[in-house]
Amino acid sequence: MREQWVKKRQNDKTPTQMYYAKNGIITEEMKYVAEIEQLEPEFARDCVAKGRMIIPANINHKNLIPMAIGIDTKTKVNANIGNSSLASGYNEELEKLELCLKYGADTVMDLSTGGDLDLIRENIIQHSTIPIGTVPMYQIIHDITDLDNLNPKAMLEVLEKQAKQGVSYFTIHAGFLLKFMPFVAKRKMGIVSRGGSLMATYMMKHHKENPFYEIFDEILDICARYDVSLSLGDSLRPGCLYDATDEAQLSELKVLGELTLKAWEKNVQVMIEGPGHVPLNQIEYNVKIQQEWCHNAPFYVLGPLVTDIGAGYDHITSAIGGALAASHGVAMLCYVTPKEHLGLPNASDVRDGIISHKIAAHAADVARGRKGAIERDHAMSDARYAFDWNKQFELALDPDKARELHDESLPEEVFKEAEFCSMCGPKFCAYRISKDIAKLECESYPEENK
Repeated sequence: MREQWVKKRQNDKTPTQMYYAKNGIITEEMKYVAEIEQLEPEFARDCVAKGRMIIPANINHKNLIPMAIGIDTKTKVNANIGNSSLASGYNEELEKLELCLKYGADTVMDLSTGGDLDLIRENIIQHSTIPIGTVPMYQIIHDITDLDNLNPKAMLEVLEKQAKQGVSYFTIHAGFLLKFMPFVAKRKMGIVSRGGSLMATYMMKHHKENPFYEIFDEILDICARYDVSLSLGDSLRPGCLYDATDEAQLSELKVLGELTLKAWEKNVQVMIEGPGHVPLNQIEYNVKIQQEWCHNAPFYVLGPLVTDIGAGYDHITSAIGGALAASHGVAMLCYVTPKEHLGLPNASDVRDGIISHKIAAHAADVARGRKGAIERDHAMSDARYAFDWNKQFELALDPDKARELHDESLPEEVFKEAEFCSMCGPKFCAYRISKDIAKLECESYPEENK
């Protein structure tokens, strides 16, 4: 789709969607997402120019189908995949990617930390039509082998390499400053972000400032050359309800707001990562304070998980918080799987994580009155009342699961025409009874009133 679009911009010094938007140019990507989101193209351009919408679309990811993340678009869902040094491999990650595409993830983050990281990422990008994000710090540590060897040159080399491969957004932990370390000591669970913990180790060991913060301008130069969006990471996100909305989290958020303005000066698109564990009554405040301090840059949250005791069911814990957060203006939900806190997700966990968060995202879109959102619900209601089972499967967020559960007890094709399911059977189906009542009422009216 993007071959010709990108080709004609190949000599542009700053080929970012924000650069074009600021200069009054409606790119093909903007036109495409405007049509998908049912927006006016000029409105989409204005949102990108102001930073309240991003179109993560690296110029080297040419098989990408453009999508947008922002408060004015439908709520998006990100899925994390990636191997570790202990589990999963190349083929397993491609299988997870296929599931992400099948079940409707809007972006995917490759969080691989072991094996041939360049090969895994290259193949994921080649096989993906949705934006791929990474946390470059994982490869930086993988390549230098020891945190003591961390240096700006090695960091920038990894970012440039990943940008050339076609990564559409980086999670950079640049807002965590050395002066925030005393706040961490007051917490019940300290630092739960992998990138944040690595930065803390480096800063404390060497008594130096966060190197991502210090080389932020150079990072922006790389992002501007390839149109890599930044997902400004929340190193100090709360890992439990006790630590939610504390001084550590909010101090970092203020810095992320400052870094957002710096990025916009260089025409780099930005979204802000948000908290992980937040009680229901604090979610609205978290969204509003992010919008104020980060100048309405899209907010991208991990959940948030609304209780700490959902182990094994944290996709549900997270989806509850995600629905509420998105109803208040969060633009993208990072999925959580049943394996959260317990282990590396397998293919089944990925499916459950995506669908639970697609449900949360859709519920929020209905609540916010997004164009086209509730119409799908109305169509499902019509199909149910008409006993159109195949239409019900088609409209479900997970058609395979809906068909599978129906067919557990009534597998024969003849039952796809039945006016009942195995719950009530033919005698006690309320839908059928309601239809019979309506028919009797109709027949009882005088002919001239029918």
